[in-house]
Amino acid sequence: MPTPVSALIHAATLVTAGLYLLVRSSPILEYSSTALLIITLVGASTAFFAATCGLVQNDLKRIIAFSTISQLGYMVMAVGLSQYNVALMHVINHAFFKALLFLGAGAVIHSFSDQQDVRRLGGLIKFLPFTYTAMLVGSLSLLATPWLTGFYSKDLIIELAYGQYSFSGTYAYILGSLTAGITAFYSFRLISLVFLTVPNGSKFYYLNSHEANLAVIVPLFVLALFSIFFGFVFSDLFVGVGSDFFANSLFIHPNNISIIEAEFSLPLLIKLLPSILSLFGVLLAILLYHNSTTFVIDLTETKLGRKFYTFLNGKYFFDVVYNNYIISVGLLLGYTISKVLDRGVIELLGPHGLSNIFTNTGNNISKLDSGVITTYALYITLGLLALVFLVFAPILIDTFLLSEIRLIIIYFASLIIVLSPQIKNSN
Repeated sequence: MPTPVSALIHAATLVTAGLYLLVRSSPILEYSSTALLIITLVGASTAFFAATCGLVQNDLKRIIAFSTISQLGYMVMAVGLSQYNVALMHVINHAFFKALLFLGAGAVIHSFSDQQDVRRLGGLIKFLPFTYTAMLVGSLSLLATPWLTGFYSKDLIIELAYGQYSFSGTYAYILGSLTAGITAFYSFRLISLVFLTVPNGSKFYYLNSHEANLAVIVPLFVLALFSIFFGFVFSDLFVGVGSDFFANSLFIHPNNISIIEAEFSLPLLIKLLPSILSLFGVLLAILLYHNSTTFVIDLTETKLGRKFYTFLNGKYFFDVVYNNYIISVGLLLGYTISKVLDRGVIELLGPHGLSNIFTNTGNNISKLDSGVITTYALYITLGLLALVFLVFAPILIDTFLLSEIRLIIIYFASLIIVLSPQIKNSN
């Protein structure tokens, strides 16, 4: 898929459509605590799942794509917490820095002869300084660096989770905080492997590497500005206390309003924990991929490390489960329906089957006209016997069952008349 298309899809269109539908369904969701609970748990689990999968991806765009899934988990989590305005603000904030990251990745790929494997990049900060700056801004905004755009929605979602003072809220807070640290780690893993570490690509690629043209630089610059300033300027409009910006388009039940609690009543450590974990993730990524470049290789040398790496790289084996136990069963069912039901029953009883039956019956009846006089004599004899039997049936058989018996006799007589030519031919 072309990278500008990826940027559009991940930032503002298809992947956020479901979230927008949930937000617009707020008047329905607010009166179902069970639905909100499930949405919270699914959102928090999705954020953590996608972040852990993004840790071990090696495709430049795929790392950013898993980041999108993780951020969508945050948005869904906010919906489950009844904070629809915060979820919608995170959709908009996320659009800026995710489009920036994707377009930056596209600029890197285009300048480096369409190379997307981060293990074959490195040292591009000297060749692509503007692209590095843009992607650095996008990554910092993604991991909710204080006072950048992502901070005003992502950090608030995590605080609102704790401010619920419930099991689902605590669960969401813990997974959201851990995900923040993991997000910081894989974001700076990407920055380190692409821009900061030693060059790992071909010399030819580096000699031909260049900054993108003005048509790419201008959007990157604009998106970088929005990734820095948009949250600071517009946060009070979207999530400010008493803001009536959304009017009746969103509905939050009075019992579920917890933004005051999240803003002013939480302990300082609870508020700072996501930022602390993010800082720890950044430092750990830079340390490991600069001073311990063989860290992943050493990890996969052990049996447990190899299994752990495979588990994450295989996306928790969800694809294996889907293919082996859902998709294959569906394909087998479709094959059975096609062969047995469509081509079997429906074809047998449908127009094709009926036409065959009538054609074969007509052919069998036409065979009765054999031209042999002895055969005609047999037909006359059988017909006479059947007629005599039917005439004298009331004498031979109980008259109460006469009508049913006569039908049976007529059926067998007809069967004999139809099959007699075939019996004769076989003999």
